[in-house]
Amino acid sequence: MDNFIDNVIRSSYSFAMKKRYLIIFGGLCLLLLSCAGWMMEEPSVQLRRVSLHPRSLTEIHLVLDLDVQNPNRFDLTIRSFQYKLFLNEREIGSGRLEKEVRIPADSAVRVQTPVVAGFKNWNESLRAVIADKNIPYRIEGEANVRTIFGSRNYTFSKGGKID
Repeated sequence: MDNFIDNVIRSSYSFAMKKRYLIIFGGLCLLLLSCAGWMMEEPSVQLRRVSLHPRSLTEIHLVLDLDVQNPNRFDLTIRSFQYKLFLNEREIGSGRLEKEVRIPADSAVRVQTPVVAGFKNWNESLRAVIADKNIPYRIEGEANVRTIFGSRNYTFSKGGKID
């Protein structure tokens, strides 16, 4: 009988220790995931080129060539990417990247993104483009980025001048 009680006590003690180790391990995993934002630098976006493709009398499609730089020591995957394009401080169009893009560690990838714009949005901006060369532009939006640590949403805003 004493042997039976000893076995029950040992097995419950063993179960309690396993449970404690599992809780500690789970807590450490959560801590690591919560610190992922500190370990991960934001990717940067640089506009390289804009191509115009008129579709009708009321709509034009643009294709933006963006260089997306990954400054991290691990790969990133852009899962979704929504953005708006501003020219001369006026919104002229918006778009969404529909495919996932993998960006290797410490490198840049050129991404082509479509923008749909109506000619009515271009009225004043087109005059400014014809009259002046230094037109301010801005692209802003949000990207969902997946890493080995999980997913995270980034907002971005990048501007410059059209020469």
